[in-house]
Amino acid sequence: MADGPADRVLLIVTGSTLRAEEMDRPLAYYLKQRIERALADAIVAGRDGLEDYIVRVVADFRWIHDDPLQGLPTISLGGPGVNALSHRWLEEVPVSLAVGERYFIQMDPDLNEPRASIWGMDNATTQIAVSVFLDRFLSPFLDRCAALEARLSPPDSEPEADLDDEDDD
Repeated sequence: MADGPADRVLLIVTGSTLRAEEMDRPLAYYLKQRIERALADAIVAGRDGLEDYIVRVVADFRWIHDDPLQGLPTISLGGPGVNALSHRWLEEVPVSLAVGERYFIQMDPDLNEPRASIWGMDNATTQIAVSVFLDRFLSPFLDRCAALEARLSPPDSEPEADLDDEDDD
């Protein structure tokens, strides 16, 4: 059995098309930084349940084909044309905000399942959707994450499995 505590992971999933890699992955790392800052601020403010969260960016097909990842809090970034997870969730996840059919934030208003899909009709509107998500939806999303016990244990053969598709350093 693997040593050490299991990680509480919040995933940001981007598409694996060339366009998604070029446009959405950098935006995903921006979102990751903002979420990490919000987590740190929440901990300093005394909010319980967020101390041991890590945020990772992964590709859509990794999430789709790696069953243990599917039980973790997840934010899908990028539209259904470039992100297979957004495509999968298009009909499954309720729309919380749609602005002029230009950008969308999909998530269960009650957050029974901690998953969100953020996308626009192009990169500029996806950036706007991310900004709106950060301002209006991130805090309740993190509140829901704080109440979860979903953890990711590294497999026995990979005691330090790295979820990031790229190095953060």
